[in-house]
Amino acid sequence: MGNIYDGAFRTILNDCRQMIIPVINEIFGEDYTGNEKIEFHPNEHFIDQQDAADQPRITDTNFTIFGKIKKKYHLECESSLPDGRMTIRLFEYDAQIALDEGEVINETLTVTFPNTAVLYLRTYKKTPDKMRYVIKTPGGSVEYDVPIMKVQEYSLDDIFSKGLLLLIPFYIFSHEKDFKVYNSNEHKLIELKAEYQDILERLDTLERKGIIGAFDKRTIIELSGDVIKEIAQKYENVQKGVGGMMSGALLETEARKILNRGKDEAKRETALRMLQDGELSIDKIAKYSGLAVAEVELLAGL
Repeated sequence: MGNIYDGAFRTILNDCRQMIIPVINEIFGEDYTGNEKIEFHPNEHFIDQQDAADQPRITDTNFTIFGKIKKKYHLECESSLPDGRMTIRLFEYDAQIALDEGEVINETLTVTFPNTAVLYLRTYKKTPDKMRYVIKTPGGSVEYDVPIMKVQEYSLDDIFSKGLLLLIPFYIFSHEKDFKVYNSNEHKLIELKAEYQDILERLDTLERKGIIGAFDKRTIIELSGDVIKEIAQKYENVQKGVGGMMSGALLETEARKILNRGKDEAKRETALRMLQDGELSIDKIAKYSGLAVAEVELLAGL
């Protein structure tokens, strides 16, 4: 998979980690609330090679969610055509993740495999609904499914209603097959831009309601722009049209942050002048300046 897509996936997981919870709920049928602790683990593992140097393997992400019971998860993001090699790599990762935390007691090795899934950014006719491990051992066989999330199957309404905001940077993949049309047909490009305008407005609404923070929104927009720039390299009008919207939204977000910072400074200056006058109580200074009582107390040195 392209480094841009890989990097975008890892970035949004590490910087906005709570966004993984709805995705885990969707894939595995869990009922996490979003308030659970998430602990990420190192992505680099070394696959043991007999008579050869250990080979490093970089997983996209593996982490533990501390819900009613502690569970480990391993997610990979893939954009290439399924060819069997992904299943082999996935099992290598899972086996090494399990071995890294294996425990030996009285010469008995216990390993726990993670709950594993793959997010496919592109869907082909050959893309299955699941992968499957069948492990035959002298003590018997173990087999289980590895679920696949097909990102292109999720509409914008699905993404926002289910809280799958982690998928937004990759939403452009659902339009990839029509890039040539968008690039040459201005009306069709306007329709695509309208979808992205809808995304921006919905993100604004979520921010106003306090469901996501300004940093989360900025990260989604920035990564969306990065992915669009990469996937639409050959389509200048798509890059300028939709990619330009993302760049513009970033500038607007930054300008708003600077404006709000200026407003906050003005509020603090007003509160400081009131404190210097010494005629008003902390509560009234907070009320008149628009600051929280705790912030006024901090300014007063209390």
